Amino acid sequence: MLALFPLFSRKRSKDELNLIRFVEKSFGYTPKNLAFFSTALTHKSIAHNNGEISNERLEFLGDAILDSVIAEMLFNKYPDEDEGYLTKIKSKVVSRRTLSVIGHEMGIRNILDYSKGRSIKLETIEGNAFEALIGALYLDGGYQATKKSLNAHILKKYIDLNQILEEEIDFKSRLFIWSQKNRLPIVFDVLKEENQGVNWNYLVVVIINEQEFGRGSGTSKKKAEQSAAKETLELMGEL
Repeated sequence: MLALFPLFSRKRSKDELNLIRFVEKSFGYTPKNLAFFSTALTHKSIAHNNGEISNERLEFLGDAILDSVIAEMLFNKYPDEDEGYLTKIKSKVVSRRTLSVIGHEMGIRNILDYSKGRSIKLETIEGNAFEALIGALYLDGGYQATKKSLNAHILKKYIDLNQILEEEIDFKSRLFIWSQKNRLPIVFDVLKEENQGVNWNYLVVVIINEQEFGRGSGTSKKKAEQSAAKETLELMGEL
């Protein structure tokens, strides 16, 4: 692990310079104390062997900081949504899968210090190291610097909220949420059921406040309703 020292107190080693460049490129932040970031990139598989501190405590801290920043962002972005909706979206944004993808796309494995002789799932420890780096950034620069970095460099580059919303909530549910907000009654009416030999085909129309909107067809009522809901959302400019 790197020793504690001011940023420009002496000539940097190649590893130290690589670490500084990585943090600057990934987070848009110049480290003051490299030891925090070195620890964040030290996996327990090698820390225990070398008598160093692993990144597990920093991962714990980073997880809490990330939760706070994401919660604040969603709270401001979706002022009309309730706690349950915001919780669902936040859990998707900070899921292990999402964090692992971010860590992988950042190329954390190229600078991560871990035991290469052991069977380790790299995607998982990259996600953990990403959280540890957030903890390091918080200790080094404070909450505001961390929030600025996450909003400007991480969320914009790696998090597609529109895609997450589409994955988390289906079109029919989104349409019902819209109707509840606008206090308009909504009905899915089956116009036609046809037996086409092997499969059935259903034609469904969405009726809102006694007016017809989108139509959709499918081999099941559920698929036809999803298609009709999607067309309705498109017609209303909600997609």
